Amino acid sequence: MTDTDSNTLDRALRATRARATGGLSPHSAASAWMDWLSHLAAAPGRMTALTQQASRIAGETALALAGRSEGPQPAPGDHRFDHPGWALPPFRAMKTAFLAQEAWWTEATAEIRGMRKISADRVNFMVRQGLDMVSPSNFPLTNPEVVEAALKTGGRNFVEGARHLAEDSARMIAQQPAPRPEGFDVGKDLAVTPGQVVYRNDLFELIQYTPQTETVHAEPLLIVPAWIMKYYILDLSPPKSLIAQLVAQGFTVFAISWCNPTAEQSELSLEDYRRRGVMEALEAVQVITRAPRVHACGYCLGGTILAIAAAAMARDGDDRLASVTLLAGQTDFSEAGELMLFVDESQIAFLEDMMWDKGYLDAPQMAGAFQILRARDLVWSRLLRRYLLGEEDPMFDLSAWNMDATRMPYRMHSEYLRGLFLENRLTAGRFSVEGRVIALKDISAPFFVLGTEKDHIAPWRSVYKTALFTDGDLTFVLTSGGHNGGVLSVPGQPHRHFRQGHRPPGRNYMDPDTWLTRHDPQDGSWWPVWFDWLEAKSTGERGTPPPLGRAEAGLPPLMAAPGSYVLQT
Repeated sequence: MTDTDSNTLDRALRATRARATGGLSPHSAASAWMDWLSHLAAAPGRMTALTQQASRIAGETALALAGRSEGPQPAPGDHRFDHPGWALPPFRAMKTAFLAQEAWWTEATAEIRGMRKISADRVNFMVRQGLDMVSPSNFPLTNPEVVEAALKTGGRNFVEGARHLAEDSARMIAQQPAPRPEGFDVGKDLAVTPGQVVYRNDLFELIQYTPQTETVHAEPLLIVPAWIMKYYILDLSPPKSLIAQLVAQGFTVFAISWCNPTAEQSELSLEDYRRRGVMEALEAVQVITRAPRVHACGYCLGGTILAIAAAAMARDGDDRLASVTLLAGQTDFSEAGELMLFVDESQIAFLEDMMWDKGYLDAPQMAGAFQILRARDLVWSRLLRRYLLGEEDPMFDLSAWNMDATRMPYRMHSEYLRGLFLENRLTAGRFSVEGRVIALKDISAPFFVLGTEKDHIAPWRSVYKTALFTDGDLTFVLTSGGHNGGVLSVPGQPHRHFRQGHRPPGRNYMDPDTWLTRHDPQDGSWWPVWFDWLEAKSTGERGTPPPLGRAEAGLPPLMAAPGSYVLQT
């Protein structure tokens, strides 16, 4: 057997194992447990303290069960035990004992001097996943809400739950996606802002939206969404459409709609997404509008590739960007949250072999990685309601969009994971474009950077680090909500707030915690703040809206928005 043959065999076997584990490397998990166990075994003081804590927790639990104290309480945001039945015996005892176990394991899996922090975080994460799985809220006889439903319906909830389980199992075996929910059709109910596809290559379609005002700002706006999502999260049902609001404000708006790559596109690279994506879109926008400068907005990883493109343009003396907006977009990945638990050499090699075998990372595997970060809410709570309570999944526009996942091409996803997540090259001064290193500090265009308070994908302190690696004019806004809900902060919605700060060129860096204490929250949506900021960073000139496409320049309208790529499955 040649070296090539043996390597192919090994990769094929690893790909098979990867599919069986959902893409999670058992080697990464095993090394974390060994690191924790070996350091714990060499720390008798720590073991003594944990033993004492176990005794103390047992005593407090006994007092709670006797009604002489409250006992451990769920963490903020933990709604598993909200039902009033948990205050009654025997469910109160089950809840109290379980929460006591959680408290002890949280302390037991804390970092031990000498061990790798990533190992402690991984062990803590795996323990939390295991505890979430065996929570008394997940079983019919130990959840008072399920018992109550069974008594009220005569067990009908279990019949409905069994039907749901059979349907979901059949789809899983057949590897078929869930059916599109009624009333949430793309182009009919969602992504309905009028416009035309005015440019298309094999990587993306460019949508230009129909103007809604008699005059428009001289500078158009190009939106770069993440390639791990369908673009229409920014054009949901009309009241929640950020794109529709921008058009109504008098901006000429263009949006990239990425293709859903197949195995034939496995060699698409990160550079392809920059050069044949962002840069070709920018050129098309300028040909159509004849505007010398363009506002650019990137969402999530769209913000990352936009920042890369902007830095390369600045290095080359290209000043066509009037401003750069990053919505929950990271440029530094050293503090990228719990997603980093899935990133090391073993894990990436495991994913690479799985993608090498198919040519892409499949949508369910990508969605599963995000769901596991919030398994309590996105997995176990759903299973409880669907299979034990027999309820249908609640459906709304954002959840319908969330079901519409995309694939990742093999080469691009590997380069992204290695170059950005694992090696953090962009802010380490080691990310090169066309053979030369780029630097974010070269960008002179003003920045508008948005972070969201409860973001588990792009934590706001990580997003904030754009302020550390740039020198120019920067406005940072921190809004309530999570990665998607915080961005979709529609004006008029209750319980919304944001903080806003401005760093002029030349001012010293302020760390995120200090920034937080010095900027008080303001009620309302951040959208009007951004609209005003875009207008302030424009020339102030307004004119007749440009045509949809420019046929004489070889860019005629191709089809009505939302185009064809967004419908690819």
